[in-house]
Amino acid sequence: MPATDQTDARRNPAEQLYNLIANEEDARVCKDIPEEACREVPKNFFLILAANVLTKLGDLLISPKTVLAWLMSAVGAPALVAWLVPIRESGSLVPQMVIAAWVRRKPVRKGFWVLGSFGQAVSVAGMAGSIWFLDGYAAGSGVIAALIVFSLARGFCSVAMKDVQGKCIPKTRRGRLSGLATTIGGTATVILTGLLFWDRGDPTLTFYTVLLLLAAVLWVVAGVLFANVEEYEGETGGGGNALTEALKSLTLLRDDAPFRHFVITRALLLCSALASPYFVVLAQQESDIGWMLGVFLLASSLASSLSASFWGWAADTSSRRVMIRGAAMASGICLLVGVLALIFGPGFGGAWFYPLAFFVLSIAHAGVRLGRKTYLVDMASGNKRTDYTAVSNTVIGILLLVTGAFTAAISMVSDIAVILVLGLMGLAGMLSAVRLKEVTED
Repeated sequence: MPATDQTDARRNPAEQLYNLIANEEDARVCKDIPEEACREVPKNFFLILAANVLTKLGDLLISPKTVLAWLMSAVGAPALVAWLVPIRESGSLVPQMVIAAWVRRKPVRKGFWVLGSFGQAVSVAGMAGSIWFLDGYAAGSGVIAALIVFSLARGFCSVAMKDVQGKCIPKTRRGRLSGLATTIGGTATVILTGLLFWDRGDPTLTFYTVLLLLAAVLWVVAGVLFANVEEYEGETGGGGNALTEALKSLTLLRDDAPFRHFVITRALLLCSALASPYFVVLAQQESDIGWMLGVFLLASSLASSLSASFWGWAADTSSRRVMIRGAAMASGICLLVGVLALIFGPGFGGAWFYPLAFFVLSIAHAGVRLGRKTYLVDMASGNKRTDYTAVSNTVIGILLLVTGAFTAAISMVSDIAVILVLGLMGLAGMLSAVRLKEVTED
């Protein structure tokens, strides 16, 4: 038997499958990680992939824009709906500098992701308990309190994931890992969306309680899988007070020009996330909201399934170009929708125009998201990667609140104006991304 055949025969199924995904004769090519970590890449690749897929499914089941918003109305606390998305997003981003200063002290950091995953599971179970045992604003307040804890736990996962992935997965493989996770998760959400909205009716409170408990189980299983990742010790730092170290990290924005440029670009690219609800708002004016909600969920899921792997593979070649292309698509569709709606009125395109536009925007957002995640992981190593992640996430969390308030003020005048402003914001983000330096090594 030839030597290459003997080698293939000795490889376990994970190594063989990883070899196919990596598309190389020797899939365990190591870039930017130690040799001992290289040996564990196939196993770690699929453990991290599985954990990511499970958490993406969990995110669908407790989506603040759909499931939690419905629950707030169902339990009699509609006024609290406005707090769901800001808490869900900014609550996990703003504290990350303090979290990162704590994480930096540990040479092995996968435990923080596991802790965050279990914390999210407990929080979601708390949401289920609140809506089952309480009524009205007591139930709604219980969900909000649990969501705050959920967001804080998610902050641990966000900081730890990029660091563990940077230590365990080599360059030119990180983008396709994220892409596969999003594709598989998106495919699963297509199936779940079909099951949820098959009869176009409203599920009962019992159904949603079980749904939340199912999501909690997904985070528990994800945490168990992630605990089995083989992570080798890395450098440590930040032995002082966590808040003091966090404030010191802010000097990166002043002293590190490439990082500052990346944060500015990422801030401008928030348009791809912020514009989505306004597409839904315009569609609601023309179609039945219950039926269209399922259509928009399906469009979002299909966009992830069809585009994420493409974006992931492309990001392994140039994450910068992926951000540019995603930004171009996002700004283009926003400006197109805004101009057409302004000229012909919101109802000009019929019932299917806005879901199709939402589908294109979701593809663009997947590219922006994968591109900037891969870019951030590739542009630094060691503790610097952790600092970059924490500082950028904290700044973006604050800017989300500011930009959200700004767009809310504009929406009081016109939803179309919001879409146009966000389209121009995305265009500026694309031009900013053009000036970023390349960080991906072929």
